Amino acid sequence: MSGAPIERLATCHCGRLQLRCIGEPAKVSLCHCLDCQRRTGSLFSVAVFYPRVAVSLAAGAAKTFRRTSASGFDVTFHFCPECGSSLWWEPDRLPDRIGVAVGAFADPDFPMPEQAVWAQDRHAWLTLPENIAAHERNPVKAGTS
Repeated sequence: MSGAPIERLATCHCGRLQLRCIGEPAKVSLCHCLDCQRRTGSLFSVAVFYPRVAVSLAAGAAKTFRRTSASGFDVTFHFCPECGSSLWWEPDRLPDRIGVAVGAFADPDFPMPEQAVWAQDRHAWLTLPENIAAHERNPVKAGTS
């Protein structure tokens, strides 16, 4: 007998914007790129990627900002118009996935990242656990060169 699927709620800083995520994440990834550093105001971003069909808006309305990413694909960010928290994004590079800011779950037991991407932009003094695969840029997707 299996239980109900895991449901997680990502919430912006003020609580007005909420995103419901059902099931296990497809991937948890840490990104060192300069764009993520600027977006978060930190040294990196930690994102969880869910299948698009597993994610739904639970409360509020988001504003969007679209830009080209370091990988050359556009990304549309969804953020709270009240507090400015960047809650989720839609990467054109992964059209079947939604990226969600792991910190928005406010869950210290959230699974750790499987990989770190754009390590070429990592701050030299920052050391990550050895069991996180590091990629200088983005890993090459199967079927692409």
